[in-house]
This record gives sequence, structure tokens and C-alpha cells, in this order.
Amino acid sequence: MDIKYVGSGTRYSRAVIHNNTAYLAGNVAKDPAPTAAEQCRQILKQIEATLALCGTDKTKLLTANIIFADMRDFDAVNEVWDEWVADGGSLPTRTPMESKLVTPRHLVAIQVTAAV
Repeated sequence: MDIKYVGSGTRYSRAVIHNNTAYLAGNVAKDPAPTAAEQCRQILKQIEATLALCGTDKTKLLTANIIFADMRDFDAVNEVWDEWVADGGSLPTRTPMESKLVTPRHLVAIQVTAAV
């Protein structure tokens, strides 16, 4: 059983690859912008970079969990998400939910898995 750890730090890895599946850690904006839509754009760029390190891309997404600090941001984040996944043409399963995030400045977090 081969397991590859990508971008390991003190507490977690950015991704873990096992059985041709990349499991990415949840992502929040590194520099939280004032709106959830802007944070979503930052997060999706971060996800693309991590997927590339894993040897895959957004066209191979399997699942996505989108966590909102406030579900009132659902439509704004969906606009950014819809634009992003349309480029790839493949739609993963997706679960939106509301929860407290890392800091009050963080408005959205996204966690994905992808085929490698």
C-alpha cells in the first residue's frame, strides 16, 4: 500500500495520495479578502496548485465540501465555483455546509478529493 504525503508541515499535509486518489486538506484564503467570492477565488487557485503537485487537476475532481461561515454567501460563492468548474467540464459531488471557520475573517473553506 503506497501512500504519498504532499506538502507536509507541522500538523498536516496539503494532500495525501492513496490508490490513485488525492485527498486535499481543507483550504481557506491565505490572505482573507473582504468578500466570500474573493476568498473563493483565492482558495480555488490554491486548490489548483495543490492538485498540480499531486499530478492531477480540477477535471478529475470527485468530491467537494464547501464550508460557509454564513450560508448567505452561498449564491456569491456559487457564481465563482460555477465559473471555475465550467472550465474543467467535470462536476464532482458537492456538500455545502455552515460552520465556524479558522478566524472571523475567513468566510469560506473548500476541501476536495480528486482522481490522480
